[in-house]
Amino acid sequence: MPAIRIGAALAAREIAAHRDWLFDGGRDLELQDFRGHAALRDWKETAAQIRPLLDGHRGRRGIHGPFEGLDIANPDPELRPLITARFLDAVAACEAVGGSQMVLHSPYDAWYRNNLHLRPRYAEAKAECIHAVLDPVVRRAEEAGVTLVLENIEDVDPASRRALAESFASPAVRLSVDTGHAHLARRMSGAPPADYFIRDAGAMLAHVHLQDLDGHADRHWPPGDGEIAWPAVFAAIADAPSAPHAVLELRDKSQIPRGFAWLAAQGLAE
Repeated sequence: MPAIRIGAALAAREIAAHRDWLFDGGRDLELQDFRGHAALRDWKETAAQIRPLLDGHRGRRGIHGPFEGLDIANPDPELRPLITARFLDAVAACEAVGGSQMVLHSPYDAWYRNNLHLRPRYAEAKAECIHAVLDPVVRRAEEAGVTLVLENIEDVDPASRRALAESFASPAVRLSVDTGHAHLARRMSGAPPADYFIRDAGAMLAHVHLQDLDGHADRHWPPGDGEIAWPAVFAAIADAPSAPHAVLELRDKSQIPRGFAWLAAQGLAE
């Protein structure tokens, strides 16, 4: 199995500490400055401040989109346009910093899985709400050359998120797998392991968050510090027919070198 070149998820102010590793290696970079509503209010100014920091970056680039209070399956028709507007701003911000991907959070969880057949048209009604929110965003993303990647959060069945992504029938909608979220859902709700999430995504896989944990909380530890079976994860990534962005998303960014060194020592990452 060949080693996989990986990058990192960072706020712009954190780039300098990892610049040589990221820029010299042409590594994937996920900017996390636009995750909150405050940054998106002044996204043009924020993007203008970020752009000079990216001079010389040759790797693939994306952003983590906003998610606080933004349920893409919101059933309230008066609130949905506000959520759509926030995502439209985020796509514009992604375009402004030269990004080609934007991470969005999945709305599926154990409640959805366990109640799927309890009410008539439960799945269809949820999907209709999601499309009402995201259809304009998908069209804007297509114009901007940005791919929206749906990240598992509390997902138990990866097939539900995959079916949602496929329902847009657009090259601008693909899947993201967060290894820690998958493992946490396994412990909490009986989800399959992280490598199964990756394999289920198949050709729709475009992005992976690499983080480890203990199965109790969303730790975002360096790989090797928790319970995840990393050889299986990297084998699944290597077998993917796509070439997903793969980034370390750690809570303590000073641990990126140690997390990368551990993966490299296992022959998994380069």
